[in-house]
Amino acid sequence: MRILHAIHDFLPRHQAGSEIYALDLCRALTAEHGVTVLCAEYDPSRRHGHVTWRVHQGLPVVEIVNNWVCASFEETYRPPLVGERIADVLRAVQPDIVHVHNLLNLSFDLPSMARARGVPVVATLHDYALVCPSGGQRIHRAEQHVCHVIDTERCARCFPESPAYTQISFGRLAAFTRAPGLMRRAALALSRRLPELAGRLSRAARRATPLTVTARDVDDRLAAARRVFDEVDLFVAPSRAIAAEFQQLGVPASRIRISDYGFVPLLRSPGNGSRDGRRPLRIGYVGTLVWHKGVHVLLDAVRGLPAADYEVRIFGNPDVFREYTGDLRARAAGLPVTFMGAFDRARVADVYAEIDVLVVPSLWLENSPLVIHEARMAGVPIVGARIGGIAELIDDGRTGLLYDAASPAALEAALRRLIADRSLVTALGQPPAQVKSIAQDAREWTAVYGEVLNRRAGDGRVA
Repeated sequence: MRILHAIHDFLPRHQAGSEIYALDLCRALTAEHGVTVLCAEYDPSRRHGHVTWRVHQGLPVVEIVNNWVCASFEETYRPPLVGERIADVLRAVQPDIVHVHNLLNLSFDLPSMARARGVPVVATLHDYALVCPSGGQRIHRAEQHVCHVIDTERCARCFPESPAYTQISFGRLAAFTRAPGLMRRAALALSRRLPELAGRLSRAARRATPLTVTARDVDDRLAAARRVFDEVDLFVAPSRAIAAEFQQLGVPASRIRISDYGFVPLLRSPGNGSRDGRRPLRIGYVGTLVWHKGVHVLLDAVRGLPAADYEVRIFGNPDVFREYTGDLRARAAGLPVTFMGAFDRARVADVYAEIDVLVVPSLWLENSPLVIHEARMAGVPIVGARIGGIAELIDDGRTGLLYDAASPAALEAALRRLIADRSLVTALGQPPAQVKSIAQDAREWTAVYGEVLNRRAGDGRVA
């Protein structure tokens, strides 16, 4: 089969959980199929709509530059020029099936465009980007609110505070200048070298080129999302939590299957693996340094612990969200906290060998975090927030500890318990878990693709 995988962004620049999973799955599928990745990229140094055909680790990748040049809110999720480029890609690749990971930065029209060509569409539910215009996490950061219920009035307040709105502002401002390319390149350089100045300029751009967003606009976007629901033949949810959320949002239960991610086997590193109870407890965070991941909750929690009893090691790229990283460094001042920086995926086993316990302090309705599976394979116990799909992966008291999300005091109590009883740390991490392999996952997806294709003669749905 020729399979087109569509995702909002891709490696090497973007290395969060869904991108890593998509890469591993696509590479596994290439053993039997022709696989192409379609992704988007925000890059002010290139023209909006620019297309690059490249190869990443043997995978053909088609990258469309989406600089969020939008004349209306509708064009944030149905950008006309990006839609034209997607149509070109469909004609060039001629896929037998389209596998959607995320339509953010691409277009809600992609599923209908594929089906108009007689191509069925399946989708992995990684997050809530279909129904959350501010990034897909269903959180309102400015008001520190988790959106258990979607309130479009709140969405209309939240969107102008999102990174996407900043990108829109730069795009609209550049359109009115005589040298838009120069301005875009300058904006990109500022964002990388002088993030504080870039932040001030972005706020100025927002004021100079406002894009009005109302609750009615968000209602229209939700209606468009529900039309996407109708165009997708089958959704696969990695957790029961995200499956239940999308059923409440309108996806028929008959078109959602629950099947967790597959993973590349993690070989345990023999290096720093011993968990010596005589030294400080090595507390680790692994992932993106962004507010909804709750790293600040971890730092607030350890502030109450005796400094001689623990070390915090934070693994993540500090350059992705520099303003937030700056806040984390300020909170960590005077504490035994080390920012370890980004790491190569080939070093994953070494990362888990450097910690005794992994903390997953997420504030959003998590799906099935990759880091929890990695820690389980490495025999590292997990302390996780009781939110979204995290609770499905941790057997409280047996394979890890759960605490009330957004409560530094509750997280502090869980960590204090592990510091006091180091034998519990060992017990919670043993034996290392066996998780579904990426090879098995690829076989399961191959079966799904075949099933969907075989049923196209009927109504295009999977029972």
